[in-house]
Amino acid sequence: MDSDYGVPRELSEVQKKRALYQPEVPPCLQGTTVRVEYGDAAIAADPAGAHVISQAFPHTYGQPLAHFLRKTAVVPDAKVISEHPAVRVGIVFCGRQSPGGHNVVWGLYEAIKAHNQSSKLVGFLGGSDGLLAQKTLEITDEVLSSYKNQGGYDMLGRTKDQIRTKEQVNGAMASCQALKLDALVIIGGVTSNTDAAQLAETFAEAKCATKVVGVPVTLNGDLKNQFVETTVGFDTICKVNSQLISNVCTDALSAEKYYYFIRLMGRKASHVALECTLQSHPNMVILGEEVAASKLTIFDITKQICDAVQARAEKGRSLSLVYDMVEHHLTLLSFKWPFVGVLLILFTDKNHGVILIPEGLVESIPELYALLQEIHGLHGRGVSAENISSQLSPWASALFEFLPPFIRKQLLLHPESDDSAQLSQIETEKLLAQLVETEINRRLKEGTYKGKKFNAICHFFGYQARGALPSKFDCDYAYVLGHVCYHIIAAGLNGYMATVTNLKSPVNKWRCGAAPISSMMTVKRWSRGPSATQIGKPAVHMASVDLKGKAYELLRQSSSSFLLEDIYRNPGPLQFEGPGADSKPISLCVEDQDYMGRIKKLQEYLEKVKSIVKPGCSQDVLKAALSAMASVTETLNIMTSSSTGQTPL
Repeated sequence: MDSDYGVPRELSEVQKKRALYQPEVPPCLQGTTVRVEYGDAAIAADPAGAHVISQAFPHTYGQPLAHFLRKTAVVPDAKVISEHPAVRVGIVFCGRQSPGGHNVVWGLYEAIKAHNQSSKLVGFLGGSDGLLAQKTLEITDEVLSSYKNQGGYDMLGRTKDQIRTKEQVNGAMASCQALKLDALVIIGGVTSNTDAAQLAETFAEAKCATKVVGVPVTLNGDLKNQFVETTVGFDTICKVNSQLISNVCTDALSAEKYYYFIRLMGRKASHVALECTLQSHPNMVILGEEVAASKLTIFDITKQICDAVQARAEKGRSLSLVYDMVEHHLTLLSFKWPFVGVLLILFTDKNHGVILIPEGLVESIPELYALLQEIHGLHGRGVSAENISSQLSPWASALFEFLPPFIRKQLLLHPESDDSAQLSQIETEKLLAQLVETEINRRLKEGTYKGKKFNAICHFFGYQARGALPSKFDCDYAYVLGHVCYHIIAAGLNGYMATVTNLKSPVNKWRCGAAPISSMMTVKRWSRGPSATQIGKPAVHMASVDLKGKAYELLRQSSSSFLLEDIYRNPGPLQFEGPGADSKPISLCVEDQDYMGRIKKLQEYLEKVKSIVKPGCSQDVLKAALSAMASVTETLNIMTSSSTGQTPL
């Protein structure tokens, strides 16, 4: 064992108290008997990619959904598992550390020990590198004692590398076989769970006894689909960042002379930026999804921000004029009312503000993304960073030379293992601040902008939050997912992701289950000319902010008031008890989800129809059923065909 991993932590008084917190588990996970009900075979959300996915995952695609039931549930065909032989389970952290990850380990450990004290849980040290090298640490009560409800991944360490190549997949299988593992649990986001699906498929094909289970843990909140409502760590990240943003908002309002450009971690999707905006009410947020949908260039975005700065300054001047008129009128009447001073505060020029930027914005701006693609292509051909600029196409070279030197250097960084840009290292906030300052100065010189001198301060909020103590919600969610993992293992399922739905409700109403990871996959297509299309490999892809969703609609309704009024909101520090402790992400609570619950309800309705419409039923009942079913079938056929662009059958 490496001395850096699994050693007892030096805990503060707050950490000690948090270590004593015992998360609750839903009724369906209580007791020592596992009750599982299998639903219909799960299919890909995009029917157009189903064939490609089924061909790539013949052993693990089309498996049924699994619902875990409480003791009192009356389901005749449910599978009841009361015998629990000792198992050996491996667990590994992959991807960026996310608050709550340790509680997945804790929940799984508690579950396997509750069902058989002889079972073993081993953690791989250093992420996938440790998996391939068979570097392990047995998880015990002593090891866990100072990591319960704590942030970071330092109990085991992690890696951001993929398990993708044939050599890596075979190496992982060799490790599992050598360690005689009954199951391997992979904790991570979209990339890690794609890898988990590939491992599960390869293990099944090779008749390897190890089952593979994925867990949705990522601070980005971008592993969202019909089965996964949110990810472990997202709530904590947004709460910690929102307080920091709110503090900056208060500072901006106090100094009245700075515009803060704040870049937020979250990869290409803008979920973190959206949630933090809803929590803290900054003046403006630039969502990557909006930029991509409207095909906004860097100059369009610069103009938008400059227009906002100018509108805020002009609003202040117009209000100041109103104040002057009120003051003059009151002077004529010899009134000296105390609210005159308040009017002065309300009507002062607004030469300050706070603007949020997702770190993935650079990949949403068309010309910058195209430039990055060209740079990455040259990297792939072995061209050194020093020589890339000389080999760019004419248009790319012109754009590259236009950009400030610091951005050029950052764009030349070698891409990540998943071929994306090193987004955390690209200071988009500084680029925009510079471009806005240049444009505002131009307007000032021309006389079209009459505000004060533009002053920008830039921040990147990323690493400050991802090692935070996890919120109560993330502690509970992660711990419950750990228990779900054991239920999946006890049921003998392979290639599944642990799921919990109805999360906006109290824990005792959460629905726990499992869904095949392959059913969460999509297949990307790229046009290569009028008749040529390139099809990518099936993968669990990042979920973008839904511009038709309720969370975005909530932002859209408030954006004008956020922009022109300083209605900053400070949620305060992360709370573990009392007011605010039980709060959950706004973007989670406003959406109407619980997909797994609705699937189960639909199955109940279908069973009820089958029980009523039987041979011997009346003609009227049969006719009513046929009419209703024909109408429903036609509607669903139109809906599914319109989503894929195919002609209805």
